[in-house]
Amino acid sequence: MITIRFSLLILVYLFSQIVFAQVAKTAEDISPLLIGEKITSVSIRNLQNEVVETKNIFNKPTVLIVYRGGWCPYCNTHLAEIGQAQNEILNLGYQIVAISPDNAENLKESVQKHNLGYQLFSDSEGNLSKILGIAYEAPGLYKGMLSKSSGGVNESFLPVPAVFVVNTEQEIEFLFINPNYKKRISKGLLLAVLSNLAK
Repeated sequence: MITIRFSLLILVYLFSQIVFAQVAKTAEDISPLLIGEKITSVSIRNLQNEVVETKNIFNKPTVLIVYRGGWCPYCNTHLAEIGQAQNEILNLGYQIVAISPDNAENLKESVQKHNLGYQLFSDSEGNLSKILGIAYEAPGLYKGMLSKSSGGVNESFLPVPAVFVVNTEQEIEFLFINPNYKKRISKGLLLAVLSNLAK
């Protein structure tokens, strides 16, 4: 009886992970993880193109920025704006981590172009974006660009730009997400949120 119950629990868990790992049809159809939910550890790649587990990245309070890629002007503006608040964010006890479908080579270009002092990671396979519930099917006009920026790994999905505040248990304490990729959280609002959470 215990074995049957345990098996059922495993099946329910696996089913829930599959549901969360879906790619939505459009940006408006996504089902993101919510405040209080835990981010399952998945594999992404660092600037050296090495595989790393997210549980080893989120080992301190983290501001997680998910952006579309270095080709997106709105993303570049937002990354630079958050960079301007980096010292204040660090002083509040948080690290900054940004991920996109770009491959390691293109991430390095973004770091140099915008003089970013925080960590960028590649999620070309969409492992983290899918688990976060923010991946959706890329419109046809993006597919060539996505393939190029990911080194041929991705031509099928885009993440809805988002900012998550994650604690050391990989639990979400705050999130800002908008299907309209032009709408981003300001550094002022983010700092206000972090100041409140840090109390």
